Amino acid sequence: MRFAVSPMWEVGPSYRLLACGSTPLVHRPWIEQVRPRLAAAGLDRGWLAELIPPSGYVPDFLNPAPGGPAPSLTEELDRIRSSPAARVRRDLDRLGQEQGGLGPRARTLYAEPQARMVRVAEEIETYWELALAPYWARIRAVLDADVFHRARQTAEHGAVRLLGDLHPSVSWGDDMLRLSRRHRPLSRTTAGSGLLLIPSVFVWPVPFTSVMPPEPPQLAYPARGTGSLWAPRPRASTEALAAVLGRSRTRLLAELETPASTTELARRTGLSAPGVSQYLGALREAGLVTAHRAGRSVLYARTSVAESLLVAYTPGVERGRSQGGAS
Repeated sequence: MRFAVSPMWEVGPSYRLLACGSTPLVHRPWIEQVRPRLAAAGLDRGWLAELIPPSGYVPDFLNPAPGGPAPSLTEELDRIRSSPAARVRRDLDRLGQEQGGLGPRARTLYAEPQARMVRVAEEIETYWELALAPYWARIRAVLDADVFHRARQTAEHGAVRLLGDLHPSVSWGDDMLRLSRRHRPLSRTTAGSGLLLIPSVFVWPVPFTSVMPPEPPQLAYPARGTGSLWAPRPRASTEALAAVLGRSRTRLLAELETPASTTELARRTGLSAPGVSQYLGALREAGLVTAHRAGRSVLYARTSVAESLLVAYTPGVERGRSQGGAS
């Protein structure tokens, strides 16, 4: 049994939240920012719209078992692109049965798995840049804090406590792991060996599973600390930080509580657009911001290094401890 952090286990569940009518309150700030970007890019009616329905089964080939503790999106997309044709067709058969048929893109994927999977991967990359990459530093901090907490829990109290604390629908007893909301039984004789536990900030309201023998079964569960993921952070002491970075650069970092474009940052701060662009370039070179293409504009976001720096200059925030709390 091991833990892993998986970009694709954020892609699928997050897309489903954007597509479904009822969404958890905790993710509403993120949804309000991201949904218009997806509509403008046509991602609300592309490959993912057919492969990730608002409810029910999602093809298992979209969630290859992570080979390490934290694979990159590029590594997972390589696995998806190399999915065996037989597996792709088997998963699409199940999707079609549960959804009453396949959409036109899914039918072409069924006919030409290797050729069409390239297009699927390209759309996933676009979705990642628009919806998740600008927020990844914040998301990853919650996921890492969850894994740290669970690992310590296992070391201190054992695996039984860990498995019983993942989610109310998950329990362990009589040498059996029970998932009360799973519709199909999972047999050890048909599943791969071991168990992969994957925290996700977008898995909701119950854990998701993926079973693709001979790979180990995957159990993606709601990450601890998701409840405060989008909560406004305490304002840093800009005076102290400005002495290090400069007043304008510090102001821009503070404004990047949510990802924003150069034009938006110029409007908020009163700085000129060329000046903002120059300062962002310097911050990017220093590893404090990242840039992500969103249609004709570019969204800038703080990195984990910038988040740590701002925490260090935030009055009243305890140092040296993870910020992930209970959801």
